[in-house]
Amino acid sequence: MPNNLLVEGPEEGVLVLTLNRPDALNALNTEMLGNLSTALDNAEADPKVRSVVIAGSRKAFAAGADINEMAARNLVGIFEDPRIAHWERIGRFTKPIIAAVNGFALGGGCELAMHADILIAGENARFGQPEINLGIMPGAGGTQRLVRKVGESLAMQMALTGESIDAKRALQAGLVSEVCQPELTVEKAIGIARTVARKAPIAVRLTKESVRKANDMNLAEGLRFERHAFTVLAGTADRQEGLDAFREKRKPQFKGQ
Repeated sequence: MPNNLLVEGPEEGVLVLTLNRPDALNALNTEMLGNLSTALDNAEADPKVRSVVIAGSRKAFAAGADINEMAARNLVGIFEDPRIAHWERIGRFTKPIIAAVNGFALGGGCELAMHADILIAGENARFGQPEINLGIMPGAGGTQRLVRKVGESLAMQMALTGESIDAKRALQAGLVSEVCQPELTVEKAIGIARTVARKAPIAVRLTKESVRKANDMNLAEGLRFERHAFTVLAGTADRQEGLDAFREKRKPQFKGQ
């Protein structure tokens, strides 16, 4: 894997992917997104990977898309943009993703952070969709995921003004789940990822899918999906192991079966 994406692990079930284009504030060009997509393909197939952390630098998670690359594409180039497939692959990833965000998470960086299932922010983090300042608009889910994360009014304000919000406001709005000191952000995200990695893999996968379905279904449909997933888990060995371990007052040993 080229050094614009650092891959560490898996260790204790956790794979850490670190965006690494410091001279460009981790701007997401096609190569980096392709490498991230490939890394997630590999992680999907590796039973040793049970959760993934995506991080950037202390200064920037990702400051947006690569503007020079974008400017070189005309209408047809945008229509046939290979990054579309990479974004779709990130969105299809079935294992939990925890984003560790320090510094700028703008444009594509904010959109990448919102692909995560759990988002941890450093106190220095800033989130925004500034595409309107370039005469364009978000194109990798910024108008859709942001509404679901923070509500229509704040999402509209961010998308139409291009103004960013700080970590405190992001926490209040529900965009992030925790805010911590910048030097502890990645460590905190890895700690959460390790906790998740110790759970039953099939239950984790179905729980993630069920929670995400809440955005796409009405309550009655969501409840039916949840009950179906709950019933499916009754046939797993991990469910029996979890129940036995609870009764025997020991830690369960989940095997993803």
